[in-house]
Amino acid sequence: GEALEVTREVNCVTDFIHGCEDQLQKLKKQKEKGLLYGIPVSIKDHLNCKGHVSSAGLVKYLGQVKEEDSVIVQVLKSQGAIPFVKTNIPQTMINYDCSNLIFGQTLNPLNHQKTPGGSSGGEGALIAGGGSILGIGSDVAGSIRLPSSFCGLCGLKPTGNRIRAPGSPACSDGIFVFAVTGTLGPMARDVDSLALCMKALLCEEMFRLDPTLPPIPFDEEVRLRGNPM
Repeated sequence: GEALEVTREVNCVTDFIHGCEDQLQKLKKQKEKGLLYGIPVSIKDHLNCKGHVSSAGLVKYLGQVKEEDSVIVQVLKSQGAIPFVKTNIPQTMINYDCSNLIFGQTLNPLNHQKTPGGSSGGEGALIAGGGSILGIGSDVAGSIRLPSSFCGLCGLKPTGNRIRAPGSPACSDGIFVFAVTGTLGPMARDVDSLALCMKALLCEEMFRLDPTLPPIPFDEEVRLRGNPM
């Protein structure tokens, strides 16, 4: 409900993920509770969800319904999280604004005259507007950090190849993607939420599904020493 209200105001949601109610019922029957049990999570538009489109803001990809969840969506679900919406991005994602010809312009909920930043701008706007408590963005050259800054949130771009970002269909052929490592990361209102999300994502299931990642769990001790993340 909150997400609907926020997107009516600032146009940040591109799709509601059907089946999240069914997933919640399944979770209730499971004996083991994951680290993110019952937490609704918003995800950036280009992350694949079974039965949904990952458009990258391009009309060309609107007919291509994905047949399976991306690795990060599978891991979120295995940890008890409930991916419930996909959020807006700029066309091709290599932009610090947040608009495209399919879904239009996303506004900054703190000031409608301003941009929420990009390219994870829909995430920034939704979380800052109170429609989500945890989101997954992606960052090559500031795409988590900029909207987090513009919207007054916390965001983390992990070290390259810590959580692999799928190449955008729009820009995966360019040398740019190979020259700078893109990575997925959490966005939230506080650092503790980022840490919990990273701890949940860097798990055996993630390393099993993506064997190219170094199987190193999240180091809670390093964080608690007070060093900047």
